[in-house]
Amino acid sequence: MFTQESFKVFDITGLDERMEAIREKIQPIFKELDERIKKELEKELNETLFIHLAQHRRRSVYPPANTWSALSNNKRGYKMTPHFQLGIWPEYVFMYLSIIDQPPKKEQMADLLLQNSLLLTQLPVDTVMNTDHTKDNYEYIAQANVKQALERLKNVKKGEFQVGRIITRDSELWQEPEQALEYMLATYRCLVPCYQLLQF
Repeated sequence: MFTQESFKVFDITGLDERMEAIREKIQPIFKELDERIKKELEKELNETLFIHLAQHRRRSVYPPANTWSALSNNKRGYKMTPHFQLGIWPEYVFMYLSIIDQPPKKEQMADLLLQNSLLLTQLPVDTVMNTDHTKDNYEYIAQANVKQALERLKNVKKGEFQVGRIITRDSELWQEPEQALEYMLATYRCLVPCYQLLQF
């Protein structure tokens, strides 16, 4: 499970040094948690999911400000379809259903979510959304303009949409790893209807 040491990885300066710490201290946690999450989601979805770890290969100078893993029904990659993400920023861990990096049929996905927006507005009150996976700007969905975010996903070429929950760095959940895992699993279970809607 994530610990305070996990968050401290982002204090490390230098691309190679931080990437080494991500590989040693964070990616093993991703692998362990994703195996548990994968098993749970495969039962819910009745389909095979594949674990992908962000490699940050395009980076040549600046170290990554966050890192993540993905569960996707595509063995070759995850960005071309809606997928589940587990990731970490310096101040929180996130569990998202993600539509990022201009996947095919992005506009149709946005339309489906607009037509079925109750699936989003009826999510737990602590659900958040993010419209740019490169920034840690999340909003609680109860206060956010979901319609505007989905219209941006549809109409703006670089539009993105992520929805799920976070666990802050100072959360007491980290003291109870099994409770933290159950919160993560419950989050992904809540997102299953949205994920299934986008399978076409």
